[in-house]
Amino acid sequence: MIRLRIPATTANLGPGFDCMGLALNLWNTFELKVGGTDWVADIQGEGESKLPRDATNLVFTTFCDEVRHLAQTPPLGARLINSNQVPFMSGLGSSSTATLAGILFAHSYVAGLKGGDPRQFDQAKVLERAIAVEGHGDNVAPALLGGFVVVMASREGTLTHRVPHLPLTAVVCVPEFEFPTSQSRAVLPGSYAKEDAIFNVGRALLVAEALRTGDDEILRRAMDDRIHEPYRYPLIPGAAQAKQGALGSGAVCVCLSGAGPGVIAFTRKNEDLIGQEMKQAFLDKGLESRYWVLEVSASGTEVQRMPI
Repeated sequence: MIRLRIPATTANLGPGFDCMGLALNLWNTFELKVGGTDWVADIQGEGESKLPRDATNLVFTTFCDEVRHLAQTPPLGARLINSNQVPFMSGLGSSSTATLAGILFAHSYVAGLKGGDPRQFDQAKVLERAIAVEGHGDNVAPALLGGFVVVMASREGTLTHRVPHLPLTAVVCVPEFEFPTSQSRAVLPGSYAKEDAIFNVGRALLVAEALRTGDDEILRRAMDDRIHEPYRYPLIPGAAQAKQGALGSGAVCVCLSGAGPGVIAFTRKNEDLIGQEMKQAFLDKGLESRYWVLEVSASGTEVQRMPI
């Protein structure tokens, strides 16, 4: 089989709801050894006390479902070795790394059954399947491809474009606060005013252009949203205050990382000061938190063949 190294991601990027994401230099690694009659996950690092270690693990369930989708029969058992740096339920795409790992393992397994190279896979097909399973592509696309990715549905299938970008540092602060995707999605309205849609479309275009050209002033002015953040910020204690603290400490712009609860600041200076200000904002609301200083990762998923 293969060894996978998959990066964290931050999605939405303010106005780019469900269609823009960045890969970040924080990694989860996965190894799958097929055999036996039991499903056992050996998990170390982030989420090790919360993630299931049996057949219900997301990597296992995704793997088996995808093997069936590829018209093959899953094995009777396997052992997963999983080392996580990406914090669990943080807004940094930890579940997307597991989903993508399961799909890639399935394609590798089926390739091996057919006598092929388990490291070789159809990237476009894997991405289509990952998006179909995940439900939207702004996490799985940058996790697979790396860098800054714009992704959206089209009549011909998923339209994905990897946009060149200049270097930028991110400071991500994640509070100890459970904010599951089901809850973060449930608070969003079923429809939006035309003015709000126009507001977001224009700003999403400007955010993409600012990342491409390194124009911090445009990025600062464009990183605003009316589609999801107004409904999510109030539900995360300290998040709005963390945003203001980061901006006051020199951040170029700040938004929720994905659906939250993590808050991400983009900056050229004062990284640790920004992180400490965000930590204090959450602490003032009674929440412990951690922060990471991360670069955008130009690399996406790395695939290595494991020795037999």
